[in-house]
Amino acid sequence: MNGRPLLAGATLSRKEDFKAFADAPRRRQPDLLTPNRLAALTTSARAEYNRDRREWHANLGPLRTPQLTSLHEDLWDIVDSNQQDGDKAKGAVAVDAFPGLGKTTAVLAFARDFHRREIAEHGAFTAQGHERWPVCRVGLTGNTGMKDLNRAILEFFGHPGRQTSTAAQLGLQALDCVLSCEVRLLILDDLHFLKWRRTSGIEVSNHLKWIANEFPVTLLKVGVGLADKGLFSEGEALGETVLAQTGRRTARLDMPPFTIDTEQGRRQWRQLLLALEQRIVLIGAYPGMLADDLSDYLFTRSTGHIGSLMTLINRGCQRAQRTGAERLTRDLLDHVRNDEAAEQARHELEYAFSTGKATSRPQSVRTLR
Repeated sequence: MNGRPLLAGATLSRKEDFKAFADAPRRRQPDLLTPNRLAALTTSARAEYNRDRREWHANLGPLRTPQLTSLHEDLWDIVDSNQQDGDKAKGAVAVDAFPGLGKTTAVLAFARDFHRREIAEHGAFTAQGHERWPVCRVGLTGNTGMKDLNRAILEFFGHPGRQTSTAAQLGLQALDCVLSCEVRLLILDDLHFLKWRRTSGIEVSNHLKWIANEFPVTLLKVGVGLADKGLFSEGEALGETVLAQTGRRTARLDMPPFTIDTEQGRRQWRQLLLALEQRIVLIGAYPGMLADDLSDYLFTRSTGHIGSLMTLINRGCQRAQRTGAERLTRDLLDHVRNDEAAEQARHELEYAFSTGKATSRPQSVRTLR
């Protein structure tokens, strides 16, 4: 085993699992063996090696892409600036981006770094002897109301009153947990599940204002199409003025896809593939396997969405290992299914690449070839 605790069954909506995620050591990359060394392994040693490689390829990220780096810099600016006294409301942030762009992965990576920093600076316990939990992460559902949101916060802490209290009591209990455990970052994931124009959505919007006013936390909201749903609206367009204050207090951050219509975009795409090459543990892998031989193909199959790319690479590595191919090729990846959105969007890109109207390779690479 690679020495990292198994996290496959963890749910980050509970504090113990979030702590396991935040405190887990960096996953150790399995050694890249030669064919002779692989053949020399005993049956049990080979099974263990292959298991380690399966787990490694299933957890290749996160990668320090320009998008992730930019998002983290903005998040540090906002979180670190929210040091106001208790009589001042803190600014909130919303990461609003299409699916498959790595926004949840990037936010959780930031949450892990923030948790570690706060524990390192202030200790694992508060001055009153309570456990310190710098981060609370809550996942929302399509029917989340005020009571459900409060209960989800209490579920994170394992509070015994989460099943029997009234909505008002749940809110006060949630506030007590946040204050006692000195939570500084409250993450609300999948915020797009809320129906903002319905009663429950407006109810939760008002409740979020109460949290922003009373809880000494930075609200970090993550979702898809939040602007279209009216989260940042002044209210007139929706006829709901209750949403105006939310928009005034919330900074919107994005996670754009990779693009190849500029030289800078092509260089960033190549750097991403080169970084991925360093993480692939296949016996037949070689320098340039992705960045040179599969660059256009991988962009076509992922349309520049890192989530789709990581899914394709992960599944391709699993197939290459299982079948003994031990390298990624176009022929092998043609048999690997990707997410439906990427598959639907690939045809137009395939035509552009095949006719020479598009390329993912920087000019310097095209000149060498």
